[in-house]
Parts: sequence; structure tokens; C-alpha cells
Amino acid sequence: MSDQPDERHGFETRQIHAGAFVDAEAFARVTPIYQTAGYVFEDFDDGVERFAGRSGRRAYSRNDNPTNIVAGRRLADLEGGVDGILVASGQAAIAAALFALASAGDHILTTRSLYEGTREMFRGALRRQGLEFEAVDAAAPIADWLARVRPNTKAIYTESIPNPLGDVVDLEKLGQVADRAGIPLVVDNTVATPYLCRPFEWGAHVVIHSTSKWLAGHGAVIGGAIVDGGRFDWTAAAARYPQLTDPGANGQPSFVERFGAQAFGAYVRSVIVLEYGPTVPPTSTFLLLHGMETLSLRMERHVANAQRVAEALRAHPAVAAVHYPGLADSPYRSLAQKYLPDGAGSIVAIDLVSGREAARTFLDGLRLVSQMTHIGDVRSLAIHTGSTIHGKLSETERLSLGITPGLVRLSIGLERADDIVRDLRRALDAVAPAR
Repeated sequence: MSDQPDERHGFETRQIHAGAFVDAEAFARVTPIYQTAGYVFEDFDDGVERFAGRSGRRAYSRNDNPTNIVAGRRLADLEGGVDGILVASGQAAIAAALFALASAGDHILTTRSLYEGTREMFRGALRRQGLEFEAVDAAAPIADWLARVRPNTKAIYTESIPNPLGDVVDLEKLGQVADRAGIPLVVDNTVATPYLCRPFEWGAHVVIHSTSKWLAGHGAVIGGAIVDGGRFDWTAAAARYPQLTDPGANGQPSFVERFGAQAFGAYVRSVIVLEYGPTVPPTSTFLLLHGMETLSLRMERHVANAQRVAEALRAHPAVAAVHYPGLADSPYRSLAQKYLPDGAGSIVAIDLVSGREAARTFLDGLRLVSQMTHIGDVRSLAIHTGSTIHGKLSETERLSLGITPGLVRLSIGLERADDIVRDLRRALDAVAPAR
């Protein structure tokens, strides 16, 4: 029984119903946890068809599980894409998407400001596997970006709201670069979520999520997702992406011939995820689905609380600067108004006047806000990025990225705003005398 919402329904309705189905056996209202490794074949020929990819039925849970399929379809619906694939983590989602596009010896352009865990994977594991990454300033003109495109360039990679400084990216410009270069734009939309920003509307072709963050919202699961926008013309770029446009083994039709606009998602699911095996358990996806059902409500509160915190802390004597694109004097305010009209997310970074020791005093003085690594939780969180997430970099490298000795990243949760501000101010008051 279908549970698909009418296409005229709004975001709030689709975050509850999109992608779901009511099973014919139990008629369960809530999507069940299909905790199974495999699926019984109806007969010999059914097994052949499933393994050949010619059947709508699944063959194995390594890359295809009914619980995960519902979440993937729901996220694709909310983003405005055609297919969504669930994997084990946000890092796995990034790797899977790029492995589907590029091979050893290929080149990928990225914006300079990215989550450090992503940059670490780019210069570490993925570089060792033969991929070359080149960072470009997001504000660089289109001509500068196009000048960096090579015959073996396979993608442009960016984040809609880079973590931790919130330096909002001009997605429309990068979409134009990608279209003119004939390569896909891949956007990590984790911090914004599809409620605040939908990159496909601005020219993106693939969207990445760490579903562990705001999509789930409760800090109880790890997961990731790749969403196929279905708008890239793979046939026009056949020489760059033969894995999608050339015939398969034994004369099978190409992925584009078989799946059309859903070719990329089908390739990720049936080749990359199947062969590498970054499987997310359906128990985790079950919790993700419950989080997604309240995404809009939570994001409204997250944004309101973050705006309040950012405005409240900017005048404190211990604070040298507050980085939040929702502030009126933020250099990214105009981009935030364009791409994030319903709010600039809930990551607030503060730069403490007295540096690392001030950060130590501040963080150790927090009582309500948890000192830990994670973002997008219902709870407010704080971390000194320079000694943790960016701890492997030299001081010169950190400063080049805007990571000052006193930088603290805050992920603002859903507690009462007055309580969050009171806790932060109390901890800052202990720092202020050192100034």
C-alpha cells in the first residue's frame, strides 16, 4: 500500500510521509526495522533476475534494505532529487560519491573551507588511492575556477555552510562553473539540511549528508546519505564517465540506458556500495526516520536559539569575534539571505581574546553545554577545534583556515535559549579577568 504524499504537499507533510509504504502483511503504520541479511527468492529465475538488476526486488542487505530505502527516498524527496542511498556515515557518503565519479589519477576541485575531517580524508586515504584534490577560494571568479578544470577533473566539491566558520558558499556560481565545465557539483548539505537550503535548486548535481547530525537530531546514530539530483547529462560527458555511459559486461546496457535520470544513484547503490560495503544497519535508519519526521520543527528552534546566542555573545569582553552568517554584520550575510532565507543554521563559532588557555577555562567552566565532538544534537555542544579536530595541522596551517588559538565551535541545541546563554556567559565571565 502506497503512503506517498501528493506532490502539492508541503515540506512538513513530506518529511513524515515521503518514501514510506504500508506493508501488505502487518499494515504497520510506522516503517518497520527489516533486520535481515538476505531475502528469499520466489524461484530460480527470480534469483537470476535479482542479481542481474532486472528485478525491483532486492538480493541482499549489503546495499539494499527496505528500511533504508524508505529513508533514502524521503531524503531525496525533501532535497528535490530522484534517488537517495543510505550508507554507514557521512565520511562513507563522501567517499562513495567520489569513488562513483573518479578513479586513480583523476582530479577534483574543492572549496578551501571544508570540515577538517573531510580535508583529512582528501589528503590522506583518498590521495593514497590516487585521487588528486585542488582547493580554490570559494569567492574566486568563475574564470579562475574554469582555469583550474583539467581533462581529468571529475567533480567540484563544497559545503553549503562550511563547518566551523559558517562562510556560506555561492552555490549558484559554482553550479554555473560545473555546467560550463561539464562536471557535477557535489554539495555537502549537512549543516543546512534540506529545510534551510536545497542545493539542487542552485545548480548542484549530487548532495551529501551526514545523517548523524540534524536529520536524526538526537545524537544516537551514525549514518550518511548520497542524493542524486537526476539533472546531470552523463551522455554529454560520456568520455569523462564511461562507467555510466559504456555498455556493461556481456553486452548489458549502460547505466544511463537502464536507469536514465537515476543512473548515478543506481551506480552508487549497485556498484560502489555493493563492492565496498559501507552498510548502515536498519536499526540506525529506524531512528533516523523518527528524527526526520520533526526536522522542520527542530530546525526552527535550532536557528532561533543560534541567532540569540550569536547576538548575546558578541558584546562579551572575553570574545574577540563571533562567526555566524545570520548576524547583520557578517561578511556572509547577503549569501545567507539568498541561500538560507529561513535561517543560517545552528553552528556558532566564537574567537576568545586570550587564546587557547581562555578556551580551556571557558570549556571547563560549562555546566549545561557539553564539551564534546559532534554537531546537530538536541543538546548544545562545544569544542576547541584547534586542539582536537584541527589538532594535526601546524599553527600556520590552522591560521590559514581561520582557526585561531581561541576558536571554539558551538553547536546550539534545543534547550531554552535563556539557559544556553546563561551557561555560556557564566563560563565566559571566568575568562574575562584574564584579559
